Amino acid sequence: MSTVFLRTLRDDPADAEVESHKLLVRAGFIRKVASGIYSWLPLGNRVLRRVEQIVRSEMDGAGAQEVILPIVQPLELWERSGRDKAYGPFLFRLQDRKEAAFCLSPTAEEVITTMVAAEYSSYRDLPVNLYQVNWKYRDELRPRFGLLRGREFLMKDAYSFDLDVEGLRVNYAAMYDAYARVFTRCGLTFRAVEGEAGEIGGDINHEFMAVAAVGEDDFVWCQSCEYAANVEVARRKSGVSAAHDSAAIDVPAIEKVHTPGLSGIAGVADFLDVAQSDLLKCIAFDVDGDLGLALVPGDREVNEVALAQALAPRLIRLFTDDDFAARPDLAKGYIGPHYSGATVVVADPSVAAPRAWITGANEIDHHSRGVVLGRDFNVVTWADLVTIVSGDPCPECDGTLSVDRGIEVGQVFQLGTKYSTALGAFYTDENGDQHPMVMGCYGIGISRVVAAVVEEHHDDRGISWPASVAPFDAHLVVLPGKADGADEVKRIADELYEGLKRAGVEVLYDDRDASPGVKFADADLLGMPVQLTIGAKGLARGVVEVKVRVGGDRSDLPISDDLVPILVEKLRVSASENGEVVW
Repeated sequence: MSTVFLRTLRDDPADAEVESHKLLVRAGFIRKVASGIYSWLPLGNRVLRRVEQIVRSEMDGAGAQEVILPIVQPLELWERSGRDKAYGPFLFRLQDRKEAAFCLSPTAEEVITTMVAAEYSSYRDLPVNLYQVNWKYRDELRPRFGLLRGREFLMKDAYSFDLDVEGLRVNYAAMYDAYARVFTRCGLTFRAVEGEAGEIGGDINHEFMAVAAVGEDDFVWCQSCEYAANVEVARRKSGVSAAHDSAAIDVPAIEKVHTPGLSGIAGVADFLDVAQSDLLKCIAFDVDGDLGLALVPGDREVNEVALAQALAPRLIRLFTDDDFAARPDLAKGYIGPHYSGATVVVADPSVAAPRAWITGANEIDHHSRGVVLGRDFNVVTWADLVTIVSGDPCPECDGTLSVDRGIEVGQVFQLGTKYSTALGAFYTDENGDQHPMVMGCYGIGISRVVAAVVEEHHDDRGISWPASVAPFDAHLVVLPGKADGADEVKRIADELYEGLKRAGVEVLYDDRDASPGVKFADADLLGMPVQLTIGAKGLARGVVEVKVRVGGDRSDLPISDDLVPILVEKLRVSASENGEVVW
């Protein structure tokens, strides 16, 4: 450590909000260069390479072949696929000296597809699965959480090309299983959930979510079966039929109620002394220039992805303040389903329950009681619109759904022929007929995995790396002291260090002229799985002191000719499949 390029910090960086950001900076693994852009220092680079090594071994084992694709890509390829507009301001754009347009790669479907199309054209060439480990760039509006949402990040992206959907499913299953092994070996607690395709596309996809309270994504899982999904695409078992006719219930005519300054659900419910579920929430949106209303019970939120799917291929956009300013006839915060100007009304099936609702009166500072479906308003389209919450019924069994937060560390997509058709990746079959190649896409955020591991594996003293991704196998601390015998302590520590290195053990050796308190604090902060201490007191007893970073278990090993082989064997067998150390 006297020669390692490393400076640990005692205070958290001012801009850090999450533990992984705080600890990776304090421990000297990364340093900020610009918003969302970081340098990786020697210890951080070692962790990054350890994760890469795990990813590469699983990709190679699953039959994928590694390539290196350019980071700078012709914008013309993105224009051909249509994704230049889909990515919009997230795409870093640049020009060369001849004013040719390029972009910095956020992903590589366009380049890989045109490359395969130029090399392969026969059914005999397929299947093939290619991957790379490379830096990616997205111009995030608000980079945050350190490595979890950056503008530059290291990613493994793989792309499979098959003759048909059956072949794609085989490759997809192989990648899915490989991903499960990757995240297990990295020491992550994770769930594979049904995902939303976003700008990548694809009909079937799964996100791999590392369970973490600081995660930016909510995911839903069933306590009784294997159902799991990103909250954006999660479903629940509907207990109410949208076909139910509630117009016949015996309710008096609508009553207008004065609710001054109460445009929110919670305030109205408190003012009228009713449950929030007694109110009907009406969310205004634009659908291809027309006004639409989305209806859900007052205690639930509208799932914008579900709303968009319900009206596809028409495009929807929730109303903003500017939209309301352009529509003075719309009483923002007081909209009711009986507003006559709505062209499209979409409702969750729970709205069909036989009951009278309290809802906006389409007049500022007023609400309406006794609003009844079929008598006072009608629904054009029924769709599962509510965002799932814990306690909802599972759509696949009789179990109950739970909602957790997670960090998306990987995603796999069944792309189909979206890119091969747009970019000319066709093959000729045995009859001479041409078909588009059927593609899959598979990504792992390697730098994000590093942050996710720290989020799961840390305590109030610092990081506690799983053995599988730790920058070093062990941290050796020498405490020679000032008394007689200091040279002997140093000599034995040096011999142990050299012996472990010769045996293939990677050791971080704290040989600095620093106090025991500083050395032990840094050892806990840096987080190697096992700490070995040689000091005057231990030498007097003839032992090396051993501490396992996770849990802090301590033991002694006798100093003898067998010490190095014993340590090597213990370090070799102590790391379990999920990277935990059991000494």
